[in-house]
Amino acid sequence: MSSLTDTEERAVELTIGGMTCASCANRIERKLNKLDGVSATVNYATEKAKVTFTTEIDPQVLISEVEKAGYTAALPAPPRAEDAEQAEEAGPVDELRRRLITSVVLSVPVVALAMIPALQFTYWQWLSLTLAAPVVAYGGWPFHKAAWTNLRHGAATMDTLISLGTLAAFGWSVWALFLGGAGMPGMTHPFSLAIERGAGADAIYLETAAAVTAFILAGRYFEARSKRRAGAALRALMELGAKDVELADGRRVPVEQLKAGDRFVVRPGEKIATDGVVEEGSSAVDASMLTGESVPVEVRPGDEVTGATVNAGGRLVVRATRVGSDTQLAQMARLVEEAQTGKAKVQRLADRISGVFVPIVIALSVGTLGYWLGTGSGAVAAFTAAVAVLIIACPCALGLATPTALLVGTGRGAQLGILIKGPEVLESTRRIDTVVLDKTGTVTAGTMTLTAVHLAEGETRDEVLRLAGALEHASEHPIARAVARAADSAATVDDFTNVEGLGVQGVVDGHAVLVGRPQLLAEWSQHLPPRLVEAMEAEQSEGRTAVAVGWDGRARAVLVVADVVKPTSKEAIAELKALGLTPVLLTGDNETVARTVAAEVGIDEVIAGVLPTGKVDVVKRLQSEGKVVAMVGDGVNDAAALAQADLGLAMGTGTDAAIAASDLTLVRGDLKVAPDAIRLARRTLGVIKGNLFWAFAYNVAALPLAALGLLNPMIAGAAMAFSSVFVVSNSLRLRRFQ
Repeated sequence: MSSLTDTEERAVELTIGGMTCASCANRIERKLNKLDGVSATVNYATEKAKVTFTTEIDPQVLISEVEKAGYTAALPAPPRAEDAEQAEEAGPVDELRRRLITSVVLSVPVVALAMIPALQFTYWQWLSLTLAAPVVAYGGWPFHKAAWTNLRHGAATMDTLISLGTLAAFGWSVWALFLGGAGMPGMTHPFSLAIERGAGADAIYLETAAAVTAFILAGRYFEARSKRRAGAALRALMELGAKDVELADGRRVPVEQLKAGDRFVVRPGEKIATDGVVEEGSSAVDASMLTGESVPVEVRPGDEVTGATVNAGGRLVVRATRVGSDTQLAQMARLVEEAQTGKAKVQRLADRISGVFVPIVIALSVGTLGYWLGTGSGAVAAFTAAVAVLIIACPCALGLATPTALLVGTGRGAQLGILIKGPEVLESTRRIDTVVLDKTGTVTAGTMTLTAVHLAEGETRDEVLRLAGALEHASEHPIARAVARAADSAATVDDFTNVEGLGVQGVVDGHAVLVGRPQLLAEWSQHLPPRLVEAMEAEQSEGRTAVAVGWDGRARAVLVVADVVKPTSKEAIAELKALGLTPVLLTGDNETVARTVAAEVGIDEVIAGVLPTGKVDVVKRLQSEGKVVAMVGDGVNDAAALAQADLGLAMGTGTDAAIAASDLTLVRGDLKVAPDAIRLARRTLGVIKGNLFWAFAYNVAALPLAALGLLNPMIAGAAMAFSSVFVVSNSLRLRRFQ
């Protein structure tokens, strides 16, 4: 690896194995962060570590540090076949299912024998031992193995609590059977004996050891399945791309072999292989799976298309512009994954708590045992309470509360065309009260469009556009392009001349045509009639641009062009207001144009005539007034303001600089997605807070009950498993966000 200067920063992602709870992730994180110049974030839900470093360091050193902590680590594997990847993911889940089924089948009779006196035949206790032993040994092996690994490294995790609790229950039972009175014929063990004061050598806890193991395995199994479902959106996003492509010369090759500049064919119904520009053909392109936009977009030669979208109409020939990791799909997947690997502030609080929670619980369990023994309540009561404390306190739900919600929320956002750059964005959206909107390309379409044609008496719209459109087609001016697009004329032009500052002139089908300012027509004695003069002045007073058209010695029409408001902008502004936000229109255009656009979409506050460098100053001024500002923009000139704002939202149709400076990217460039993005981020944060509340409340309420001897270890195990499943299931509700 090349040397790094003090200002250079590199990042590497590691896949972590062997983590069983948030305490594991916290321990690995602390281990890595002890290295000089290293900053690491370990996510339990995604089983990944994002490590940044400013000193020269070999990734193998990072892997070695993780292994010293008792876990496995590896650099990301190269892309593999989809089936192989799914098989690898399914492996741990299948193993958990086998252990769970075995444990449940063997545990049910053990619990039944302990709870139902009528089933307790002579020597029934020895059958319970025979059935419970495989459950504790085989079913509980993952817990015991992890606990031993952590013990060797001087650490304690959730597995330590489970292993201690189940082995203590099983060990006590074995001692009571072989050395106490529990192995005698005719021994009865009603379920109530588990909390009977004063019992001792004739008490066994085989049903506790077996049932707790089964319950917690069930929790782990459903948790693992839910985590796979939580990451399904990202996997689906990464699998969207085409697998092979037909080149323009007829060869069909894997998409990995495609290079920038290659021309390839996209037939109706096929996915577009990579980002590119249409060179031949026209069609409708369905981008719904990538942007969330339900209406297909019409494309023609010169239009850009995005990889993984579907050609819904005619045959296209596309020239590749970006391939591999440079495509929009790859960038989207990378942004989503980075967001899921990061941590919000609320998660860091949970991590700090879970990091010290296990040692505290062990001490509390020992204290509970000593207290009950000291009060003369008997060994069984003391032991029951101590084991219940160990099992009920496992902080698994606490560790899953944030990452699972973040995993599902960011994945759902990607499906809807909303890219959340990092988890810290979630806190920002909660506090936003003001939204600053760039006008051009954000509220408006960003391109000039023909909006009106005012005709002189006796003229027809079709003839005006046929002649004016043909002449303007030869010009590159934005106003000319707008007229040319609207006219789509096939007439031929001769003697085309661009008259600097006034307009254009030429001969179209034998007519001497002029298009431009009234002064240009006046030079040829073609004066606008009063009706057209009034129309032009009225349009210009509304901030629109008007040009005159004349031919063969007479003024014929006035054409009006403007940067039109996007169809969904008005609805988007209404939704932003409904969220309690104050919209502000910010533009470099003149006051008249800005006020017209603002009135059309329902914005009351307008800041016009602002230079690109002044947009940052506007955001700073609003912040100095105590406002928490979100900025929505799309251009290079918006990048600094997006970065300065408390929350930056970039239109996905905008520049790379704007997208890089933003916190949220709206992939399809529709302003209506902005309120959706804010609602999704707020909803995700709400789910995180709900998860944390229930995780904390569960431990706060259950620990005193366990310590007071009011909670049987079996019930504690079931409650602990349920708490983890509840947190993950609650997070999965975000998949239904609309």
